Order: sequence, then C-alpha cells, then structure tokens
Amino acid sequence: MSGQGSGGNVLAALCSFFIPGLGQLLQGRLIKAIVQFVLAAVLWFILMGWLIHLWSIIDAAKFTPKR
Repeated sequence: MSGQGSGGNVLAALCSFFIPGLGQLLQGRLIKAIVQFVLAAVLWFILMGWLIHLWSIIDAAKFTPKR
C-alpha cells in the first residue's frame, strides 16, 4: 500500500471503524491488530472501548510504511 492518504489507508480506516484492529491486519501489522482488538474488547465492558476503537481508526488512516 502507499503512504498516508492513499486509498489503502482509507480502506484500512473503514475496516477499523467496524472492527478495531482489522485495518492494521489489512496493512500487515499483526501484533498491533491483536493488541487493539483485545484492548477494545476488554475496555468495552467498562464503556471505554470507544477510545481504543477511535485510536485504531486514526492509526490505520495515518500509517506510513517504512521504505
């Protein structure tokens, strides 16, 4: 995928909108995807999962791969 603002990042952000961490998984960042998914799932029980959910969306949108 290309850098920030590319169609790939938009698609990744949309995926993370529906399932936290899915956008990171789409970008090939498995560890970060697992961390965000688990944190969001755990924190939704105390109604704070939206923070991780939002972080997941922004992180997927701003991702720039190393060259």
